[in-house]
Amino acid sequence: MSVYSYSVKTIKGEEVSLEQYRGKVLVMVNTASKCGFTPQYKGLQELYEKYKDRGVEILGFPCNQFGGQEPGSEQEIESFCELNYGVTFPMFAKVDVKGDHADPLFTHLASEAPGLLGSKGIKWNFTKFLVDKEGEVVKRFAPQTSPADLEKEIEALI
Repeated sequence: MSVYSYSVKTIKGEEVSLEQYRGKVLVMVNTASKCGFTPQYKGLQELYEKYKDRGVEILGFPCNQFGGQEPGSEQEIESFCELNYGVTFPMFAKVDVKGDHADPLFTHLASEAPGLLGSKGIKWNFTKFLVDKEGEVVKRFAPQTSPADLEKEIEALI
């Protein structure tokens, strides 16, 4: 099953199918506005600007499950990202990425690209998943991996 089978809500509350991203390389990341890794928004935006015309999309999914580091509303999150990091890549509604109420998309991502020692759980904000043009999950990157460190892998998939 590919990521194209899933629908998600945009940060503005509209239900959209990930089918609209068919044929693109995707970087899907759970984000937070009050996290030590929050400055990665800048690197994610830089990746987006560098590669968007070559068929790459960055998809941000705010999550408040790790230390309550995303307490704001979708509107507050969107404003924060725009004002502080100039984010123009697609952002989506807040999701749970682990536990009983985990969004099915993130359950899929985590099971297709297990973490360290085969762990399927997502351990923290800014875990990044790389998805190829066919919608298959290729790799998981740890929160501390900088967005720039994904470039070689992205280039290989373009």
